[in-house]
Amino acid sequence: MTNPDPNLAAVTSAVLQKSKYEHIQPGLVEQLAARELVKGRKPKEAIKEVSAKLHQIGAAYFKLAPQYAHWLDELASLPNDPLSEDVRTFALQVMQAHSSTAERLPILAEFYADILAPLGPLESVFDLACGLNPLALPWMPLQAGARYFGCDIFSDLIAFDNAFLRHCGLDAHLETADIFHFEFKQPVQAALLLKSLPCLEQLEKGAAGALVDAVPAQFLLVSYPIRSLGGRSKGMRQTYNAQFKALTANKKWKITQYEFSSELAFLVEK
Repeated sequence: MTNPDPNLAAVTSAVLQKSKYEHIQPGLVEQLAARELVKGRKPKEAIKEVSAKLHQIGAAYFKLAPQYAHWLDELASLPNDPLSEDVRTFALQVMQAHSSTAERLPILAEFYADILAPLGPLESVFDLACGLNPLALPWMPLQAGARYFGCDIFSDLIAFDNAFLRHCGLDAHLETADIFHFEFKQPVQAALLLKSLPCLEQLEKGAAGALVDAVPAQFLLVSYPIRSLGGRSKGMRQTYNAQFKALTANKKWKITQYEFSSELAFLVEK
């Protein structure tokens, strides 16, 4: 076995000491640091490259600094019914903080009604690289007390998402993990991979196909953004349409495509 670079621990620690990245899963930071050091980068250069990659795949998506402590205080005063008007208003407000969910707000009800409602009510879900998507619970066709599994790389975000889901009566088991090292402990009815495959390809190029194969779900909802964070389309709808069809070209799966104003989605029935 190759000995780890003597600078690995110091580079990992330096990145985790940055306020933007202090809650990121340490194993992912170490993995990225090891890759940069193997390229022969000096520690200072490696810290810069790892920080840039973490920004690209995670931190850049926060439009506003998450106010988890404030949100948890507010959550405690809300009803436990996810369909209550107060919970819906709270969820919409919080989802504004993350670009991925904020972009979906204009089509939120339509998105879940068109794609998942015909399958529901669902008893079990994976939400992979979930971000603040669990806050969309009031619009999801889930059974009361449904099992909700998933992951994200930010531990503080995961703690908040779990608190929200449990407040609303779900059996929530979200974990801090990057998606390639998340352990699927049991099959579920539906898995969500919402606008995350492009970021995951930046972590592990060519790994999207293996991930789609590996998810143990009867239904897999995959979506793609059609605009960059800066608002440009750059032919993204056509590019991601072609990418997903290439990923699934040799599969005997039923695939239904959905076109929304801000998102391209595919429902896969395995």
